[in-house]
Amino acid sequence: MSILIGTGIVATAAALYLGKKGWHALHKAVGITPGVLTYQDSNATLSPATTSWQQLSLNKKHLKSLPDQQLRQLQSIDNKVTYYQRYQKSQSVKNKAPVTTEQQFVLNKLLQTRLPEMLASHHHLMNANIGTDHASDEKRIEANKLLQKMLDNIEQRLDMLMAQIETQHLQDLKAMDSYMDSYDN
Repeated sequence: MSILIGTGIVATAAALYLGKKGWHALHKAVGITPGVLTYQDSNATLSPATTSWQQLSLNKKHLKSLPDQQLRQLQSIDNKVTYYQRYQKSQSVKNKAPVTTEQQFVLNKLLQTRLPEMLASHHHLMNANIGTDHASDEKRIEANKLLQKMLDNIEQRLDMLMAQIETQHLQDLKAMDSYMDSYDN
């Protein structure tokens, strides 16, 4: 009798253990972690205080005066920079020393120095107590336009670098295909 009870307890424990492992495996297969998933509405306005940056070093205080659209654009830029940095690291792992081009140098300078400086200037201008007259409103509008122009410029430069990377890899594949075709004949 005690053997049957012991076997039942072991079988129940094994079933619970395997069920839990299967449940976690199912969640992992679809890309979620049980108990950790939190829903984030992609259309909700962003909060500078809760926004995290993977690559950009930005002062959260300077982001408070930005509209939601510019915060989203900064996040997009941050995501592209993250992808680009991963690509650069993968090249160094493959023992290919990444050569810094002028475009890459300028982009790096924009991201590391000029963007934080411009965000600081924009923040100070937006929060300055210079009055509510028409001239100060025009200055704020011009500041928003200039900041938007800079963000567009940075994103355009990143897109061009990404396109160059894709083109280079496509050319590498074409060269390998041509090499393989030359030995098929």
